Amino acid sequence: MVKLIIGGTGSGKTKELIDQVNTAVKEEKGSVVCISRGNKLTFDISHDARLIDATDYPVKGYDSLLGFLCGIHAGNYDITRVFIDGLYKIADSGRDAAKAEAFLTALDAFSKEHSVNFTVSLSEDISAVTEGMKQFL
Repeated sequence: MVKLIIGGTGSGKTKELIDQVNTAVKEEKGSVVCISRGNKLTFDISHDARLIDATDYPVKGYDSLLGFLCGIHAGNYDITRVFIDGLYKIADSGRDAAKAEAFLTALDAFSKEHSVNFTVSLSEDISAVTEGMKQFL
């Protein structure tokens, strides 16, 4: 399952994501991973979640990000939840809703195959959401 948190800058997406990470750490039987750009969440999320700073790795584009996520899972099959804070920033491919939709669709297929649930925040106006993205809201 892929769940999308969408809203404009300053709308509280990161706060909602932090709350969900901390809740997941308490409720999930498997490992919880949170990927962000920079280390701004270090003191906000539980130390029981694995926080990954995407800038420490050469992630550029949606294919690269999908490969990165697959590699994280391959290294730890116990991961049950992955949170991505700021898809456009982490993918570093500009604000292209069609490409983001294709990535989310591929991520959903990976999720179903490997029983990993993803929550992704996206800074985007709700009117710019594609029809394909609406299934993840």
